[in-house]
Amino acid sequence: MFGPKFQRKYALSDQGIAATKKGTLWTVIVNLLMMVGMGILYFLMMGLMKTLVDGEVLPNWMIFVGATVVFIVLSIITHYQQYYATYGLVYEEVKTMRLGLAERLRKLPLGFFGKRDLADLTETVMGDVNRMEHVWSHVLGYLYGGYISTAIIAVMLLAMDWRLAIACLWGVPVAFALLFGSRRLSARSAEKAKATSLAVADGMQEALENIREIHATNQEQRFLGELNDKIDALERAKIGAELVAGLFVNGASVIMRLGVATTILVGASLILSGRIDFMLLFMFLLVITRIYAPFDQSLALIAEVFMSEVSAKRLMEIYDTPAAEGAEEFKPTGHDIVFKDVGFAYDDEQVLRGVSFVAKEGEVTALVGPSGSGKSTCARLAARLWDVSQGSIEVGGVDITSVDPEALLGDYSMVFQNVTLFDDTVMENIRLGKHGATDEEVRAAAAAANCDEFVEKLPAGYNTPIGENGARLSGGERQRISIARALLKDAPIVLLDEATASLDVENETKVQSALSRLLAGKTVLIIAHRMRTVENADKIVVLSEGKVIEEGAPSELLANEDGVFTRMHALQSASAGWSV
Repeated sequence: MFGPKFQRKYALSDQGIAATKKGTLWTVIVNLLMMVGMGILYFLMMGLMKTLVDGEVLPNWMIFVGATVVFIVLSIITHYQQYYATYGLVYEEVKTMRLGLAERLRKLPLGFFGKRDLADLTETVMGDVNRMEHVWSHVLGYLYGGYISTAIIAVMLLAMDWRLAIACLWGVPVAFALLFGSRRLSARSAEKAKATSLAVADGMQEALENIREIHATNQEQRFLGELNDKIDALERAKIGAELVAGLFVNGASVIMRLGVATTILVGASLILSGRIDFMLLFMFLLVITRIYAPFDQSLALIAEVFMSEVSAKRLMEIYDTPAAEGAEEFKPTGHDIVFKDVGFAYDDEQVLRGVSFVAKEGEVTALVGPSGSGKSTCARLAARLWDVSQGSIEVGGVDITSVDPEALLGDYSMVFQNVTLFDDTVMENIRLGKHGATDEEVRAAAAAANCDEFVEKLPAGYNTPIGENGARLSGGERQRISIARALLKDAPIVLLDEATASLDVENETKVQSALSRLLAGKTVLIIAHRMRTVENADKIVVLSEGKVIEEGAPSELLANEDGVFTRMHALQSASAGWSV
Protein backbone atom coordinates (compact mmCIF):
# COMPACT_ATOMS: atom_id res chain seq x y z
CA MET A 1 0.00 0.00 0.00
CA PHE A 2 2.80 2.40 0.97
CA GLY A 3 5.29 1.42 -1.70
CA PRO A 4 7.37 3.56 -4.12
CA LYS A 5 4.35 4.36 -6.29
CA PHE A 6 2.45 5.72 -3.29
CA GLN A 7 5.51 7.66 -2.18
CA ARG A 8 5.91 9.29 -5.57
CA LYS A 9 2.18 9.93 -5.96
CA TYR A 10 2.15 12.07 -2.83
CA ALA A 11 5.74 13.39 -3.11
CA LEU A 12 6.71 11.91 0.27
CA SER A 13 10.21 11.38 1.61
CA ASP A 14 11.17 8.19 3.47
CA GLN A 15 10.47 10.08 6.68
CA GLY A 16 7.05 11.08 5.32
CA ILE A 17 6.19 7.47 4.45
CA ALA A 18 7.08 6.41 8.01
CA ALA A 19 4.90 9.22 9.42
CA THR A 20 1.98 8.22 7.16
CA LYS A 21 2.26 4.62 8.29
CA LYS A 22 2.18 5.68 11.94
CA GLY A 23 -0.76 8.00 11.31
CA THR A 24 -2.65 5.20 9.56
CA LEU A 25 -1.89 2.71 12.33
CA TRP A 26 -3.10 5.00 15.11
CA THR A 27 -6.18 5.94 13.09
CA VAL A 28 -7.07 2.24 12.82
CA ILE A 29 -6.54 1.82 16.57
CA VAL A 30 -8.70 4.87 17.35
CA ASN A 31 -11.50 3.71 15.03
CA LEU A 32 -11.53 0.22 16.51
CA LEU A 33 -11.41 1.62 20.03
CA MET A 34 -14.50 3.71 19.25
CA MET A 35 -16.24 0.48 18.32
CA VAL A 36 -15.27 -0.91 21.73
CA GLY A 37 -17.05 2.11 23.22
CA MET A 38 -20.14 1.22 21.20
CA GLY A 39 -19.78 -2.34 22.56
CA ILE A 40 -19.81 -1.08 26.15
CA LEU A 41 -22.98 0.88 25.41
CA TYR A 42 -24.50 -2.17 23.71
CA PHE A 43 -23.89 -4.47 26.71
CA LEU A 44 -25.25 -1.81 29.05
CA MET A 45 -28.46 -1.66 26.98
CA MET A 46 -28.61 -5.46 26.94
CA GLY A 47 -28.54 -5.46 30.75
CA LEU A 48 -31.24 -2.80 30.97
CA MET A 49 -33.47 -4.66 28.50
CA LYS A 50 -33.18 -7.91 30.44
CA THR A 51 -34.02 -6.02 33.64
CA LEU A 52 -37.06 -4.34 32.10
CA VAL A 53 -38.36 -7.32 30.09
CA ASP A 54 -37.29 -10.40 32.01
CA GLY A 55 -36.90 -8.90 35.47
CA GLU A 56 -33.28 -10.01 35.73
CA VAL A 57 -31.01 -8.16 38.13
CA LEU A 58 -28.96 -5.44 36.47
CA PRO A 59 -25.32 -6.53 36.26
CA ASN A 60 -22.89 -4.86 38.63
CA TRP A 61 -22.85 -1.24 37.49
CA MET A 62 -19.27 -0.88 38.76
CA ILE A 63 -18.13 -3.08 35.87
CA PHE A 64 -19.59 -0.60 33.39
CA VAL A 65 -18.12 2.35 35.26
CA GLY A 66 -14.70 0.72 35.31
CA ALA A 67 -14.92 -0.22 31.64
CA THR A 68 -15.99 3.34 30.80
CA VAL A 69 -13.06 4.84 32.73
CA VAL A 70 -10.59 2.50 31.01
CA PHE A 71 -12.18 3.37 27.66
CA ILE A 72 -11.84 7.12 28.28
CA VAL A 73 -8.19 6.80 29.36
CA LEU A 74 -7.32 4.65 26.34
CA SER A 75 -9.24 7.03 24.10
CA ILE A 76 -7.21 10.02 25.33
CA ILE A 77 -3.93 8.16 24.87
CA THR A 78 -4.74 6.85 21.39
CA HIS A 79 -6.16 10.16 20.18
CA TYR A 80 -3.00 11.93 21.33
CA GLN A 81 -0.85 9.39 19.50
CA GLN A 82 -3.01 9.76 16.41
CA TYR A 83 -2.74 13.56 16.55
CA TYR A 84 1.03 13.45 16.96
CA ALA A 85 1.45 10.90 14.16
CA THR A 86 -0.80 12.73 11.69
CA TYR A 87 0.21 16.31 12.53
CA GLY A 88 3.42 16.48 14.56
CA LEU A 89 5.42 14.06 12.40
CA VAL A 90 3.97 15.48 9.19
CA TYR A 91 5.08 18.99 10.06
CA GLU A 92 8.60 17.61 10.26
CA GLU A 93 8.03 16.29 6.74
CA VAL A 94 7.20 19.82 5.57
CA LYS A 95 10.52 21.06 6.91
CA THR A 96 12.31 18.11 5.31
CA MET A 97 10.56 18.75 1.99
CA ARG A 98 11.43 22.45 1.87
CA LEU A 99 15.05 21.85 2.85
CA GLY A 100 15.23 19.03 0.32
CA LEU A 101 13.85 21.27 -2.42
CA ALA A 102 16.35 24.00 -1.56
CA GLU A 103 19.19 21.49 -1.64
CA ARG A 104 17.96 20.07 -4.94
CA LEU A 105 17.57 23.50 -6.52
CA ARG A 106 21.11 24.34 -5.41
CA LYS A 107 22.44 21.39 -7.39
CA LEU A 108 20.39 21.83 -10.56
CA PRO A 109 22.04 23.24 -13.69
CA LEU A 110 21.27 26.82 -14.66
CA GLY A 111 19.39 25.59 -17.72
CA PHE A 112 16.58 24.39 -15.46
CA PHE A 113 15.98 27.91 -14.16
CA GLY A 114 15.79 29.23 -17.70
CA LYS A 115 12.67 27.09 -18.20
CA ARG A 116 10.95 27.96 -14.89
CA ASP A 117 10.33 31.55 -13.91
CA LEU A 118 10.64 32.91 -10.38
CA ALA A 119 6.89 33.01 -9.67
CA ASP A 120 6.53 29.38 -10.77
CA LEU A 121 9.37 28.15 -8.52
CA THR A 122 8.13 30.24 -5.58
CA GLU A 123 4.65 28.73 -5.99
CA THR A 124 6.18 25.24 -6.03
CA VAL A 125 8.33 25.71 -2.91
CA MET A 126 5.65 27.55 -0.93
CA GLY A 127 2.17 26.94 -2.38
CA ASP A 128 2.56 23.35 -3.59
CA VAL A 129 4.30 22.22 -0.40
CA ASN A 130 1.57 23.90 1.68
CA ARG A 131 -1.09 22.07 -0.33
CA MET A 132 0.68 18.75 0.09
CA GLU A 133 1.15 19.39 3.82
CA HIS A 134 -2.61 19.67 4.23
CA VAL A 135 -3.08 16.35 2.43
CA TRP A 136 -0.31 14.66 4.43
CA SER A 137 -1.67 15.82 7.78
CA HIS A 138 -5.45 15.95 7.29
CA VAL A 139 -6.21 13.24 4.77
CA LEU A 140 -3.79 10.37 4.20
CA GLY A 141 -3.68 8.86 7.69
CA TYR A 142 -7.44 9.30 8.23
CA LEU A 143 -8.37 8.03 4.77
CA TYR A 144 -6.19 4.91 4.67
CA GLY A 145 -6.81 4.22 8.35
CA GLY A 146 -10.53 4.43 7.58
CA TYR A 147 -10.10 1.91 4.75
CA ILE A 148 -8.37 -0.62 7.01
CA SER A 149 -10.60 -0.20 10.08
CA THR A 150 -13.76 -0.33 7.98
CA ALA A 151 -12.55 -3.57 6.35
CA ILE A 152 -11.93 -5.11 9.79
CA ILE A 153 -15.32 -3.98 11.11
CA ALA A 154 -17.03 -5.16 7.92
CA VAL A 155 -15.67 -8.69 8.45
CA MET A 156 -17.03 -8.68 12.01
CA LEU A 157 -20.44 -7.40 10.92
CA LEU A 158 -20.67 -9.97 8.14
CA ALA A 159 -19.96 -12.70 10.71
CA MET A 160 -22.84 -11.42 12.86
CA ASP A 161 -25.42 -10.93 10.10
CA TRP A 162 -24.50 -10.61 6.46
CA ARG A 163 -27.86 -9.09 5.51
CA LEU A 164 -27.62 -6.17 7.92
CA ALA A 165 -23.89 -5.81 7.14
CA ILE A 166 -24.60 -5.33 3.43
CA ALA A 167 -27.45 -2.90 4.20
CA CYS A 168 -25.08 -0.93 6.45
CA LEU A 169 -21.96 -0.87 4.26
CA TRP A 170 -23.09 -0.84 0.61
CA GLY A 171 -22.92 2.97 0.44
CA VAL A 172 -19.19 3.15 1.28
CA PRO A 173 -17.81 1.50 -1.91
CA VAL A 174 -20.46 3.20 -4.08
CA ALA A 175 -19.59 6.63 -2.63
CA PHE A 176 -15.87 6.17 -3.22
CA ALA A 177 -16.46 4.74 -6.68
CA LEU A 178 -18.34 7.95 -7.53
CA LEU A 179 -15.49 10.07 -6.18
CA PHE A 180 -12.73 8.17 -7.93
CA GLY A 181 -14.79 8.17 -11.11
CA SER A 182 -14.64 11.98 -11.00
CA ARG A 183 -10.88 11.97 -10.55
CA ARG A 184 -9.91 13.02 -14.06
CA LEU A 185 -12.47 15.80 -14.13
CA SER A 186 -11.22 17.08 -10.77
CA ALA A 187 -7.60 16.88 -11.95
CA ARG A 188 -8.36 18.90 -15.10
CA SER A 189 -10.13 21.54 -13.00
CA ALA A 190 -7.15 21.65 -10.62
CA GLU A 191 -4.65 22.02 -13.48
CA LYS A 192 -6.67 24.88 -14.95
CA ALA A 193 -6.86 26.61 -11.57
CA LYS A 194 -3.11 26.15 -11.07
CA ALA A 195 -2.33 27.58 -14.51
CA THR A 196 -4.50 30.66 -13.91
CA SER A 197 -2.97 31.09 -10.44
CA LEU A 198 0.53 31.11 -11.92
CA ALA A 199 -0.60 33.58 -14.57
CA VAL A 200 -1.76 35.97 -11.83
CA ALA A 201 1.53 35.54 -9.93
CA ASP A 202 3.53 36.15 -13.11
CA GLY A 203 1.46 39.23 -13.93
CA MET A 204 1.92 40.75 -10.48
CA GLN A 205 5.65 40.04 -10.47
CA GLU A 206 6.06 41.50 -13.95
CA ALA A 207 4.17 44.66 -12.99
CA LEU A 208 6.22 45.16 -9.81
CA GLU A 209 9.57 44.51 -11.50
CA ASN A 210 8.80 46.87 -14.38
CA ILE A 211 6.88 49.56 -12.52
CA ARG A 212 9.23 52.32 -13.72
CA GLU A 213 8.90 51.35 -17.36
CA ILE A 214 5.13 51.04 -17.01
CA HIS A 215 4.84 54.56 -15.63
CA ALA A 216 7.34 55.96 -18.12
CA THR A 217 5.33 54.63 -21.07
CA ASN A 218 1.88 55.44 -19.62
CA GLN A 219 0.86 51.77 -19.68
CA GLU A 220 -0.71 51.64 -16.20
CA GLN A 221 -4.25 51.08 -17.43
CA ARG A 222 -3.24 48.37 -19.89
CA PHE A 223 -1.25 46.43 -17.30
CA LEU A 224 -3.96 46.81 -14.66
CA GLY A 225 -6.59 45.72 -17.17
CA GLU A 226 -4.61 42.62 -18.11
CA LEU A 227 -4.01 41.81 -14.44
CA ASN A 228 -7.72 42.20 -13.67
CA ASP A 229 -8.55 39.82 -16.53
CA LYS A 230 -6.12 37.26 -15.11
CA ILE A 231 -7.62 37.59 -11.63
CA ASP A 232 -11.13 37.18 -13.06
CA ALA A 233 -9.98 34.06 -14.91
CA LEU A 234 -8.50 32.71 -11.67
CA GLU A 235 -11.77 33.36 -9.84
CA ARG A 236 -13.75 31.50 -12.50
CA ALA A 237 -11.30 28.60 -12.48
CA LYS A 238 -11.38 28.34 -8.68
CA ILE A 239 -15.18 28.45 -8.59
CA GLY A 240 -15.36 25.81 -11.30
CA ALA A 241 -12.90 23.53 -9.47
CA GLU A 242 -14.76 23.93 -6.17
CA LEU A 243 -18.11 23.34 -7.87
CA VAL A 244 -16.95 20.11 -9.50
CA ALA A 245 -15.44 18.89 -6.24
CA GLY A 246 -18.47 19.95 -4.18
CA LEU A 247 -20.98 18.18 -6.41
CA PHE A 248 -19.22 14.84 -6.27
CA VAL A 249 -18.18 15.05 -2.62
CA ASN A 250 -21.66 15.95 -1.39
CA GLY A 251 -23.21 13.36 -3.71
CA ALA A 252 -20.89 10.69 -2.29
CA SER A 253 -21.70 11.75 1.29
CA VAL A 254 -25.45 11.47 0.66
CA ILE A 255 -25.07 8.03 -0.91
CA MET A 256 -22.96 6.78 2.00
CA ARG A 257 -25.47 8.07 4.56
CA LEU A 258 -28.27 6.19 2.79
CA GLY A 259 -26.84 3.14 4.53
CA VAL A 260 -28.62 4.29 7.71
CA ALA A 261 -32.01 4.15 5.98
CA THR A 262 -31.37 0.79 4.33
CA THR A 263 -30.17 -0.69 7.64
CA ILE A 264 -33.38 0.42 9.38
CA LEU A 265 -35.58 -0.90 6.56
CA VAL A 266 -33.80 -4.26 6.31
CA GLY A 267 -33.60 -4.60 10.09
CA ALA A 268 -37.30 -3.83 10.57
CA SER A 269 -38.18 -6.39 7.91
CA LEU A 270 -36.02 -9.06 9.59
CA ILE A 271 -37.50 -8.29 13.03
CA LEU A 272 -41.07 -8.56 11.72
CA SER A 273 -40.23 -11.90 10.15
CA GLY A 274 -38.67 -13.09 13.42
CA ARG A 275 -35.23 -13.74 11.96
CA ILE A 276 -33.39 -11.30 14.26
CA ASP A 277 -34.14 -9.55 17.53
CA PHE A 278 -34.23 -5.82 18.20
CA MET A 279 -30.91 -5.75 20.03
CA LEU A 280 -29.02 -6.94 16.97
CA LEU A 281 -30.55 -4.12 14.94
CA PHE A 282 -29.71 -1.75 17.81
CA MET A 283 -26.08 -2.87 17.69
CA PHE A 284 -25.89 -2.24 13.95
CA LEU A 285 -27.40 1.22 14.41
CA LEU A 286 -24.73 1.98 17.03
CA VAL A 287 -22.04 0.82 14.62
CA ILE A 288 -23.45 3.03 11.86
CA THR A 289 -23.00 6.12 14.04
CA ARG A 290 -19.26 5.43 14.06
CA ILE A 291 -18.46 3.51 10.89
CA TYR A 292 -18.97 6.59 8.68
CA ALA A 293 -17.15 8.95 11.05
CA PRO A 294 -13.60 8.07 9.86
CA PHE A 295 -14.58 9.11 6.36
CA ASP A 296 -16.29 12.38 7.25
CA GLN A 297 -13.11 14.48 7.26
CA SER A 298 -11.42 12.53 4.47
CA LEU A 299 -14.51 12.62 2.27
CA ALA A 300 -14.70 16.40 2.61
CA LEU A 301 -11.04 16.64 1.56
CA ILE A 302 -10.89 13.82 -0.98
CA ALA A 303 -11.17 16.34 -3.80
CA GLU A 304 -8.11 18.03 -2.38
CA VAL A 305 -6.30 14.70 -2.68
CA PHE A 306 -7.08 14.65 -6.39
CA MET A 307 -6.04 18.29 -6.80
CA SER A 308 -2.86 17.64 -4.82
CA GLU A 309 -1.66 15.27 -7.52
CA VAL A 310 -0.98 18.35 -9.67
CA SER A 311 1.19 19.81 -6.89
CA ALA A 312 2.93 16.48 -6.29
CA LYS A 313 3.73 16.22 -10.00
CA ARG A 314 5.25 19.72 -9.97
CA LEU A 315 7.38 18.83 -6.94
CA MET A 316 8.58 15.59 -8.50
CA GLU A 317 9.59 17.46 -11.69
CA ILE A 318 12.26 19.19 -9.62
CA TYR A 319 13.52 15.91 -8.17
CA ASP A 320 13.41 14.23 -11.58
CA THR A 321 15.62 16.90 -13.18
CA PRO A 322 19.19 15.54 -13.33
CA ALA A 323 21.46 17.40 -10.93
CA ALA A 324 24.86 18.75 -11.88
CA GLU A 325 27.05 16.42 -9.81
CA GLY A 326 30.63 15.23 -9.74
CA ALA A 327 33.74 14.79 -7.63
CA GLU A 328 33.88 16.94 -4.52
CA GLU A 329 37.58 17.68 -5.02
CA PHE A 330 39.00 19.72 -7.89
CA LYS A 331 42.76 19.34 -8.39
CA PRO A 332 43.68 20.59 -11.86
CA THR A 333 47.18 20.79 -13.28
CA GLY A 334 47.24 24.51 -13.92
CA HIS A 335 44.19 26.46 -15.01
CA ASP A 336 44.16 26.45 -18.79
CA ILE A 337 40.58 26.40 -20.08
CA VAL A 338 40.30 24.15 -23.14
CA PHE A 339 37.18 24.02 -25.33
CA LYS A 340 37.14 20.84 -27.44
CA ASP A 341 34.60 20.78 -30.27
CA VAL A 342 31.90 22.14 -27.91
CA GLY A 343 28.27 22.21 -28.99
CA PHE A 344 25.36 23.53 -26.99
CA ALA A 345 21.64 23.98 -27.52
CA TYR A 346 18.84 25.68 -25.59
CA ASP A 347 16.09 23.11 -26.05
CA ASP A 348 16.00 22.82 -29.86
CA GLU A 349 17.93 26.03 -30.61
CA GLN A 350 21.57 25.30 -31.44
CA VAL A 351 23.76 28.06 -29.98
CA LEU A 352 27.32 26.70 -30.28
CA ARG A 353 28.69 24.47 -33.02
CA GLY A 354 32.11 22.83 -32.76
CA VAL A 355 33.75 25.58 -30.70
CA SER A 356 37.42 24.90 -29.93
CA PHE A 357 39.97 27.26 -28.35
CA VAL A 358 42.33 27.52 -25.38
CA ALA A 359 42.34 30.26 -22.73
CA LYS A 360 45.80 29.93 -21.18
CA GLU A 361 46.74 30.54 -17.59
CA GLY A 362 48.39 33.90 -17.08
CA GLU A 363 46.78 35.35 -20.18
CA VAL A 364 43.71 37.44 -20.93
CA THR A 365 41.52 35.78 -23.56
CA ALA A 366 38.76 37.94 -25.01
CA LEU A 367 35.62 36.60 -26.69
CA VAL A 368 34.17 39.05 -29.20
CA GLY A 369 31.49 38.91 -31.85
CA PRO A 370 28.03 40.20 -32.66
CA SER A 371 25.13 39.81 -30.21
CA GLY A 372 23.84 36.25 -30.16
CA SER A 373 27.11 34.75 -31.35
CA GLY A 374 27.51 32.65 -28.19
CA LYS A 375 30.07 34.63 -26.16
CA SER A 376 28.17 34.64 -22.85
CA THR A 377 27.17 31.02 -23.39
CA CYS A 378 30.85 30.08 -23.61
CA ALA A 379 31.58 31.86 -20.33
CA ARG A 380 28.71 30.09 -18.56
CA LEU A 381 29.73 26.73 -19.98
CA ALA A 382 33.30 27.32 -18.81
CA ALA A 383 32.00 27.66 -15.24
CA ARG A 384 29.62 24.71 -15.65
CA LEU A 385 26.56 26.87 -15.08
CA TRP A 386 25.29 24.75 -17.95
CA ASP A 387 26.60 21.44 -19.26
CA VAL A 388 27.75 21.09 -22.86
CA SER A 389 25.59 19.17 -25.34
CA GLN A 390 28.57 17.94 -27.37
CA GLY A 391 32.33 17.93 -26.92
CA SER A 392 34.05 18.78 -23.63
CA ILE A 393 35.61 21.59 -21.61
CA GLU A 394 38.70 20.95 -19.54
CA VAL A 395 40.38 23.06 -16.87
CA GLY A 396 43.94 22.02 -16.07
CA GLY A 397 43.34 18.71 -17.84
CA VAL A 398 40.18 17.89 -15.85
CA ASP A 399 36.82 17.55 -17.60
CA ILE A 400 34.63 19.99 -15.67
CA THR A 401 31.54 17.77 -16.02
CA SER A 402 33.30 15.31 -13.70
CA VAL A 403 33.55 17.90 -10.91
CA ASP A 404 30.81 19.06 -8.55
CA PRO A 405 29.91 22.66 -9.52
CA GLU A 406 30.49 23.95 -5.99
CA ALA A 407 34.00 22.48 -5.90
CA LEU A 408 34.68 23.78 -9.40
CA LEU A 409 33.45 27.32 -8.72
CA GLY A 410 35.86 27.63 -5.80
CA ASP A 411 38.48 28.41 -8.46
CA TYR A 412 36.31 30.97 -10.30
CA SER A 413 35.51 34.64 -9.85
CA MET A 414 32.74 35.95 -12.09
CA VAL A 415 31.41 39.37 -13.01
CA PHE A 416 28.47 39.22 -15.37
CA GLN A 417 26.62 41.95 -17.19
CA ASN A 418 23.50 41.44 -15.06
CA VAL A 419 24.74 42.18 -11.55
CA THR A 420 23.03 40.51 -8.59
CA LEU A 421 23.27 42.27 -5.24
CA PHE A 422 21.49 41.66 -1.94
CA ASP A 423 19.47 43.91 0.34
CA ASP A 424 22.40 44.42 2.69
CA THR A 425 25.28 46.83 3.22
CA VAL A 426 28.01 47.60 0.69
CA MET A 427 30.49 45.85 2.98
CA GLU A 428 28.52 42.60 3.18
CA ASN A 429 27.76 42.55 -0.55
CA ILE A 430 31.47 42.69 -1.33
CA ARG A 431 32.31 40.21 1.44
CA LEU A 432 30.24 37.57 -0.39
CA GLY A 433 33.30 37.08 -2.57
CA LYS A 434 35.26 35.66 0.35
CA HIS A 435 33.59 34.28 3.44
CA GLY A 436 35.23 35.59 6.59
CA ALA A 437 37.18 38.36 4.85
CA THR A 438 38.27 41.20 7.13
CA ASP A 439 37.00 44.74 6.70
CA GLU A 440 40.47 45.76 5.54
CA GLU A 441 40.45 43.12 2.80
CA VAL A 442 37.00 44.25 1.68
CA ARG A 443 38.06 47.90 1.56
CA ALA A 444 41.23 47.03 -0.40
CA ALA A 445 39.21 45.16 -3.03
CA ALA A 446 36.68 48.00 -3.15
CA ALA A 447 39.41 50.55 -3.66
CA ALA A 448 40.91 48.47 -6.46
CA ALA A 449 37.50 48.42 -8.16
CA ASN A 450 37.20 52.20 -7.74
CA CYS A 451 34.29 51.96 -5.26
CA ASP A 452 35.65 54.53 -2.79
CA GLU A 453 34.47 57.42 -4.91
CA PHE A 454 30.74 56.69 -4.48
CA VAL A 455 30.87 54.83 -1.15
CA GLU A 456 32.27 57.91 0.62
CA LYS A 457 29.14 59.81 -0.43
CA LEU A 458 26.75 57.26 1.12
CA PRO A 459 25.23 58.10 4.54
CA ALA A 460 27.01 55.32 6.44
CA GLY A 461 29.81 54.58 3.98
CA TYR A 462 30.45 50.87 3.61
CA ASN A 463 27.76 50.12 6.20
CA THR A 464 25.00 51.70 4.10
CA PRO A 465 22.17 49.33 3.05
CA ILE A 466 21.81 49.43 -0.73
CA GLY A 467 18.24 48.08 -1.14
CA GLU A 468 16.93 45.10 -3.05
CA ASN A 469 19.42 44.20 -5.79
CA GLY A 470 21.23 47.50 -5.15
CA ALA A 471 18.20 49.64 -6.02
CA ARG A 472 19.77 52.69 -4.33
CA LEU A 473 22.84 52.59 -6.55
CA SER A 474 23.43 53.43 -10.19
CA GLY A 475 24.23 50.75 -12.76
CA GLY A 476 27.92 51.63 -12.76
CA GLU A 477 28.11 51.57 -8.96
CA ARG A 478 26.44 48.18 -8.81
CA GLN A 479 28.88 46.84 -11.37
CA ARG A 480 31.90 48.11 -9.45
CA ILE A 481 30.67 46.33 -6.30
CA SER A 482 30.42 43.14 -8.34
CA ILE A 483 33.98 43.64 -9.61
CA ALA A 484 35.20 44.28 -6.06
CA ARG A 485 33.54 41.01 -4.97
CA ALA A 486 35.41 39.12 -7.68
CA LEU A 487 38.72 40.77 -6.81
CA LEU A 488 38.25 39.90 -3.14
CA LYS A 489 37.78 36.22 -3.97
CA ASP A 490 41.14 36.24 -5.78
CA ALA A 491 40.38 33.01 -7.64
CA PRO A 492 42.79 31.64 -10.28
CA ILE A 493 40.15 31.90 -13.03
CA VAL A 494 38.25 35.13 -13.71
CA LEU A 495 35.26 35.44 -16.04
CA LEU A 496 34.24 38.98 -17.02
CA ASP A 497 31.09 39.29 -19.11
CA GLU A 498 30.61 42.93 -20.15
CA ALA A 499 32.11 43.82 -16.76
CA THR A 500 32.65 47.48 -17.66
CA ALA A 501 29.53 47.98 -19.77
CA SER A 502 27.89 50.37 -17.29
CA LEU A 503 30.99 52.45 -16.55
CA ASP A 504 31.84 55.79 -18.06
CA VAL A 505 35.11 56.14 -19.94
CA GLU A 506 37.03 57.55 -16.97
CA ASN A 507 35.93 54.85 -14.53
CA GLU A 508 36.34 52.14 -17.16
CA THR A 509 39.97 53.16 -17.55
CA LYS A 510 40.52 53.06 -13.78
CA VAL A 511 38.90 49.65 -13.41
CA GLN A 512 40.83 48.24 -16.36
CA SER A 513 44.03 49.47 -14.77
CA ALA A 514 43.08 47.77 -11.49
CA LEU A 515 42.17 44.55 -13.28
CA SER A 516 45.48 44.57 -15.15
CA ARG A 517 47.43 44.81 -11.88
CA LEU A 518 45.38 42.43 -9.75
CA LEU A 519 44.59 39.72 -12.33
CA ALA A 520 48.18 39.07 -13.29
CA GLY A 521 49.00 35.38 -13.52
CA LYS A 522 45.34 34.29 -13.66
CA THR A 523 43.30 32.70 -16.41
CA VAL A 524 41.09 35.57 -17.55
CA LEU A 525 38.20 35.20 -19.96
CA ILE A 526 36.63 38.50 -21.02
CA ILE A 527 33.48 39.08 -23.04
CA ALA A 528 33.07 42.63 -24.33
CA HIS A 529 31.65 44.64 -27.21
CA ARG A 530 33.93 47.65 -26.74
CA MET A 531 37.13 47.17 -28.69
CA ARG A 532 39.08 49.34 -26.25
CA THR A 533 38.18 46.85 -23.50
CA VAL A 534 39.90 43.96 -25.29
CA GLU A 535 42.62 45.66 -27.30
CA ASN A 536 45.20 44.79 -24.62
CA ALA A 537 44.15 41.14 -24.39
CA ASP A 538 46.73 38.46 -25.07
CA LYS A 539 44.37 36.57 -27.33
CA ILE A 540 41.07 37.25 -29.06
CA VAL A 541 38.56 34.60 -30.12
CA VAL A 542 35.97 35.90 -32.61
CA LEU A 543 32.62 34.10 -32.61
CA SER A 544 29.85 34.31 -35.17
CA GLU A 545 26.67 32.22 -35.26
CA GLY A 546 28.06 29.89 -32.62
CA LYS A 547 31.37 29.18 -34.39
CA VAL A 548 34.96 30.34 -33.96
CA ILE A 549 35.83 32.22 -37.14
CA GLU A 550 39.03 34.01 -36.08
CA GLU A 551 41.59 33.55 -33.33
CA GLY A 552 44.86 35.23 -32.42
CA ALA A 553 46.55 38.24 -30.85
CA PRO A 554 44.87 41.64 -31.47
CA SER A 555 47.73 42.79 -33.69
CA GLU A 556 47.51 39.61 -35.77
CA LEU A 557 43.77 39.96 -36.29
CA LEU A 558 44.04 43.67 -37.17
CA ALA A 559 46.68 42.82 -39.71
CA ASN A 560 44.05 40.91 -41.68
CA GLU A 561 42.29 43.72 -43.53
CA ASP A 562 39.41 41.48 -44.57
CA GLY A 563 38.92 39.97 -41.14
CA VAL A 564 35.74 40.22 -39.04
CA PHE A 565 37.62 41.67 -36.06
CA THR A 566 39.19 44.36 -38.25
CA ARG A 567 35.77 45.31 -39.57
CA MET A 568 34.27 45.44 -36.06
CA HIS A 569 37.17 47.58 -34.86
CA ALA A 570 36.78 49.97 -37.79
CA LEU A 571 33.01 50.30 -37.30
CA GLN A 572 33.38 51.06 -33.61
CA SER A 573 36.15 53.55 -34.24
CA ALA A 574 33.95 55.32 -36.76
CA SER A 575 30.98 55.39 -34.37
CA ALA A 576 33.14 56.97 -31.67
CA GLY A 577 33.10 60.21 -33.62
CA TRP A 578 29.31 60.28 -34.00
CA SER A 579 27.47 63.24 -32.47
CA VAL A 580 23.97 64.66 -32.44
